Parts: sequence; C-alpha cells; structure tokens
Amino acid sequence: MKFNTGDLIPDFEATIQDGSTINLSQFKGKKVVLFFYPKDNTPTCTTEACNLRDNYKEFQKRGYVILGVSTDSTKSHQKFIDKFDLPYDLISDPDKKLHELFGTWVEKQMYGRKYMGTARSTFIINEEGHLENIIEKVKAKEHTNQILS
Repeated sequence: MKFNTGDLIPDFEATIQDGSTINLSQFKGKKVVLFFYPKDNTPTCTTEACNLRDNYKEFQKRGYVILGVSTDSTKSHQKFIDKFDLPYDLISDPDKKLHELFGTWVEKQMYGRKYMGTARSTFIINEEGHLENIIEKVKAKEHTNQILS
C-alpha cells in the first residue's frame, strides 16, 4: 500500500458507470469508503458489493459515500449495478491509474501461476481527505462491520 493512516489523499478524477467524471474533492465533508475489488459479477466481489448495498442506509446515516473501483469497463459496471441494484457508484479504472495511486495493482499467484491483479482492499478517507483506515484483509460477508467498527 502506498499510503499510511493520516496521509492526505491527493485529489483524483475518475470515470463512473454512466461515463461521467467525479473527483475526490467533491466529497469533502463526508467520509469516503473506496473499495478496490477484482471483477464485476464474480462470486466474492458480488458478495462484498451486496453486503455494502444491504447496509447502505446505515452508511448514509453515518455520513459515508461508497465508491467501488475495478478495472472493468463503465458498461460492465452499469450491468453490475443494474443486476444487483447497487445504490452507489463504481469507478472504471482500465488504465489502472487509481490502482497504481493506491498500490492495489499487485502480483498475485494462483495454482503456481503468477499474474497481475487487484488486491482486494478498502480505504476509508475522512471528511478532510485524510486516510483514516486501510482494510487489507477484506471479509466479503462482513465488510460493513469491518468498516464501521
């Protein structure tokens, strides 16, 4: 990971599912849950996304904005949102700019084969834009509790 707790996160611009752009700075005054996940419509990613969806009202009540990030296309994100009724935006990061900024594009290994992929991790950014917490061992079914505890 490239950031430590307390670090000021640089403002960034990103494209969401409808093709529009957002900036981190537009969420000043709110806490931001920035969760990086490998792929739309895969079992663990769907479980994680739906866990956040099912607790969305609690996040809103506590002043949080949720943003998911993967390398999938905006079209894939829109289908994922529609299929699972996700109430938050998903950032499309095909050029891996955000992944590189946050250090989440890493070498992984499966069945002895090495490849590059997304490290499932979540960054909680406070109202002033400072990193409040990093969750590196994300538990998809318990992710809300990991964030809010």
